[in-house]
Amino acid sequence: MGNTKANQSTSGEQWPNGWWVTRVAETGSTNSDLVALAGEGAKHHSVLMADFQSAGKGRLDRTWVAEPGTNLLVSLLFRTSETRTRPMHQFTQMVGMSAARACQQLTGVLPDMKWPNDLLIDNKKVSGILAQGGSDVVVVGIGVNVNWAPPDAMSLAIAAPLRTTTPVDVLRNMLMVIDEYEALSPEQMHERYSASLATLGQAVRVDMAAGHVVEGRAIDVQADGRLVVLDDCAVSHH
Repeated sequence: MGNTKANQSTSGEQWPNGWWVTRVAETGSTNSDLVALAGEGAKHHSVLMADFQSAGKGRLDRTWVAEPGTNLLVSLLFRTSETRTRPMHQFTQMVGMSAARACQQLTGVLPDMKWPNDLLIDNKKVSGILAQGGSDVVVVGIGVNVNWAPPDAMSLAIAAPLRTTTPVDVLRNMLMVIDEYEALSPEQMHERYSASLATLGQAVRVDMAAGHVVEGRAIDVQADGRLVVLDDCAVSHH
């Protein structure tokens, strides 16, 4: 990946300056591949895009599979030493928010952001995100249903049938927006994320990290990314 020019990919597409994009026909998981490449010295803003991945995963280890060539399947690498210091979850938020804005720019439809990292159109999932990493490297993988979706999900082609959009279009627009978000302070980023979160004020059922389920109304999101839920007994959980 280090031999790719910073504003183009190995397959010839042009990208915003400062992004190192490689596109492959097929892989097991772009996240796993990019984590491995990070260990080999891959640059900040390295991007791995696949036309098909056979072992993609989302949050809570859910499988993410798409028909070959139809959807955006991509992972992005951030080296924390080369960007503003911020908590890991904000990189996930940046990628999700940039995907939502890219969808709006290309189709006129703005997906709702469901805490913590899903994008929905008409209450059906159009995008999911998974982040991996540590103190020095964060890899964020995202899948966006562009031209295909399983029966219980949504695609941009279904949401905006009169607009023609490709995975490359979505990624190009995303990268330009991520540059904007990376310039924000952690406090500013938290404000943007909170303002964009459709979950707040809604009735929710949340699988907590400890393994139990909480039902109630989402009333806030904390700076560390945790959702605050007020249950029927007026007890808050986060």
